[in-house]
Amino acid sequence: MKKAVLLLLAAALGTASVSAPVHARKGDDQGKAREQMNSGKVLSLREIEGRVVPRMRGMEYLGPEYDGNAQVYRLKFIDSGRVIFVDVDARSGSVLRQR
Repeated sequence: MKKAVLLLLAAALGTASVSAPVHARKGDDQGKAREQMNSGKVLSLREIEGRVVPRMRGMEYLGPEYDGNAQVYRLKFIDSGRVIFVDVDARSGSVLRQR
C-alpha cells in the first residue's frame, strides 16, 4: 500500500514538473514586454491602453496580452456578450486589427 501511494505521489510530482514551463511562458512575455519598453523599442501598456480604451466606448475592457516576438499587444473587450480583440503594434501604437 505504501509503495502504491509513493508511486502515485511520484507520478503526480513528475506531471507537475512537466507542466511548469507552460506557466513560465506567460511570465516570459511580461518580462520581454518590460525589457523592450525599457530599451525604448515599444510603448508601455499604459500608453497603448490610453490610446485604445477610450475609442471602445460602452465596452468593458477585460485586459491585455502581449506577444513579445511580434511586438503586438492584444486588448480584449466585451460588448453585449460578444468578445472583441484589438491588436495593436507595440512600436507605433497603431491598431492592426479589430475582430
